[in-house]
Amino acid sequence: MEGRAAGGPSSLATTRHPVTAASAWPTQGRETPTSRASRYPRRIDRPFQIICEIEPPTRPDLRHVRHQIGVLSPIASAFLIPDNHLGRATVSSVAVAHEVEAMGGRSIACLNSRDRNELGLRRDLLTAAAYGVDQFLCVYGDKPSTGGRTSELTVRTMLDEIRAFGADLAVDGTPPRVGVVAGTGALPTWKRAADFVFAQVSFSVDALVRWRDAVRLDVPVYAGVMVLASVAMARRVAADIPDIAIPEELVRRVEADREAGVEAAAAQVLALRASGAFDGVHLIPVSRYRSVAARLEPMLA
Repeated sequence: MEGRAAGGPSSLATTRHPVTAASAWPTQGRETPTSRASRYPRRIDRPFQIICEIEPPTRPDLRHVRHQIGVLSPIASAFLIPDNHLGRATVSSVAVAHEVEAMGGRSIACLNSRDRNELGLRRDLLTAAAYGVDQFLCVYGDKPSTGGRTSELTVRTMLDEIRAFGADLAVDGTPPRVGVVAGTGALPTWKRAADFVFAQVSFSVDALVRWRDAVRLDVPVYAGVMVLASVAMARRVAADIPDIAIPEELVRRVEADREAGVEAAAAQVLALRASGAFDGVHLIPVSRYRSVAARLEPMLA
């Protein structure tokens, strides 16, 4: 793999002060991670997982995708592939998921309701089955940059259709696994039928753990962690997704040091692992995937 060599150890992993879960998630006056972990069903039989989101190509060239996969493989349990990311046309999430599998990884292909009718969804499920892709995350989809929404399918109807139509397309006798995204409020009853849940991105470990305390689920739940790459990115996220609160202190740190966003995300991953509340994280490294891999690999060893 051309990207694996580029993902090796770098000065980032050795010259900066290591971030520990204890420093990132203080426990004074709170439950300890050990006591909290005992309240959740997973921990004993499922290891903490890192689901790395990769940026799909907007051109017919998979080299950058392969590089991301190679660099992130040492820390990734699986890879999440967005679907027409940010409302732009990209290479099919199912095709990129197949590339992940071909490189020896595990993939989760996003399928959005924005761009599909029922026939289109069935086509994608057939293609996925032919490629051996059997995990999906159903999402609503960002505002399209071109054209409009089909408005025929919702995330709920997609979930039902994958269960019904996908059951006959089982890969190796196993039906597809399908997940949903959860907001910061109460989880709708129908979303509890999913095989796994991705919690909305948050820069607050406390907020994520409080949400997890309030939502009782027996399926794997992954907390959303995003690397803040720049001040400009912070402003875009704040404008496009007002539900995500970005600490001004973090923005100032990123403005002064471009590695601060990577360090904050790494600390958050360790803190969430120590909390015992989640089965893993959905990690969005954006363009900083090299630094993220170099920073996290020695911490997770």
